[in-house]
Amino acid sequence: MSRSPGPAGATATLDATPEAAVAAQVRSTLEAVFEAVAETRADTTALLARVAAQGRRPATADLAALRPGLHLRLTRQELVSGAGFVAAPGLLGDVPAWLEWWQQSSDGGVRPLLLDLDPAHSAYSDYTHWDWFALPRDTGQRAVAGPYVDYLCSDEYSLTLSAPVHMEGRFVGVAAADVYLRHFEGTVVPLLQRLPGAAYLVNARGRVAASADPGHLAGSLTRGPDFASVLSAARSTRFEGMRLVPCDGVPLVLVTPAG
Repeated sequence: MSRSPGPAGATATLDATPEAAVAAQVRSTLEAVFEAVAETRADTTALLARVAAQGRRPATADLAALRPGLHLRLTRQELVSGAGFVAAPGLLGDVPAWLEWWQQSSDGGVRPLLLDLDPAHSAYSDYTHWDWFALPRDTGQRAVAGPYVDYLCSDEYSLTLSAPVHMEGRFVGVAAADVYLRHFEGTVVPLLQRLPGAAYLVNARGRVAASADPGHLAGSLTRGPDFASVLSAARSTRFEGMRLVPCDGVPLVLVTPAG
């Protein structure tokens, strides 16, 4: 899998500690996925600009142009199990809502996600309240949502990494990629286990994304610290016996005993 030094402007963790080293390795792991998300966002922005230049609203048929890139990312990035663009309601002229979403199939190929988004028939027709959509929309920033059981796409325990897509300053949807939790944990839990104390990773809302601490299982919520503020400050801090280390530009915080 390719590795990236991180996004331009990312603030490096200032302390050279084992915790900082692990946080940087977690960052490197997720940046490869966020690279795929960024590529989808760039493709989508360019596509919507071409349609706007024609003086019309986009339609579902236009989004088919994203498919070659999505297929490439699914086969190229080993952690990515699903990828696509999720339109903001009202963006498209022929349907009220749409996911241009593709997934890895069991035989190593790719397949489309086919959903009934009719509000009269589907419990999943309104996806705007899901964290992977709401967090990028509301903050304008990249997000890591979950882990959660992804009933919409795979029935797998998953993380979704997403980023907002804007056109002329207007939010028009999110570019996103799914990572099965079992694949993410297989990569990062061995890193957490190297640390002297029980360690785990949380997202901006305190949801545990991976854990080597039996007291904080993946998917549970950690109460107390304002993890979003820790990520915004981009520097290590302490809170009630915990050491909080942001993962250098990706929206996860490493939590360890303060010692």
